[in-house]
Amino acid sequence: MLIFTLLLIIVMAQTVIHKADTRGVADLGWLKSFQSFSFGGYYNPDRVNFGALRVLNDDVVKGGMGFGEHPHDNMEIISIPLEGELQHKDSMGNAATIKAGEIQVMSAGTGIYHSEYNSDPKIPAKFLQIWLFPNKRNVIPRYDQLLLNNNDKRNEFNQILSPNIADAGVWVYQDAWFNLARFDTGTTKNYSINKKGNGVYVFVLKGEVEINGQLLATRDGFGIWDTDSFKVRAITNSDFLLMEIPMEF
Repeated sequence: MLIFTLLLIIVMAQTVIHKADTRGVADLGWLKSFQSFSFGGYYNPDRVNFGALRVLNDDVVKGGMGFGEHPHDNMEIISIPLEGELQHKDSMGNAATIKAGEIQVMSAGTGIYHSEYNSDPKIPAKFLQIWLFPNKRNVIPRYDQLLLNNNDKRNEFNQILSPNIADAGVWVYQDAWFNLARFDTGTTKNYSINKKGNGVYVFVLKGEVEINGQLLATRDGFGIWDTDSFKVRAITNSDFLLMEIPMEF
């Protein structure tokens, strides 16, 4: 009698967690920046990037202060104001105010200069500064800004960025999808990866959520890849950002 042994191979999702208090911190007086990945004076060889996600800075700009004119090239630069507003000017001729509830994107391409200031003398401006490596180099620089009309839909993944001009949100030169979510306590939803080979970096803006058995608190970051989908459960009322990006690019 022949006995056949069936081998069952279970492919487990890969994950990484970055607790809020392990981030780099730069305090320049006018700017306090919490850095999830190596940036400026903060360097951690294990935290240089997450796939195509190069920078995730959680910035607080003092009233009346800001970033003077400085250059960028060949990078997709996304700003998401959380509180207050910033005055933006760039070498493409754009002059705009970006506020909480909006998203701004610049494809730096062949090169741009820009500045950002908090014009309110008293109220700090808080925003996320996010950089993605592009999938197309040396493009003509461009600027876009959008009011996120769907951002108030609770218990949904609200898309704010994608590679497609016709989709909801802004678009970038990368196979990336960003979603903002506001979940009530106990809400559980499944997130499905848009493109094979992508991973997702989840950043908790406030509250507590659970992903794959890992509890995440305010300002924690959690990366997950080698999976087609995963579940997010809100332990408390929670706001969070999901950034789906290629792991290889």
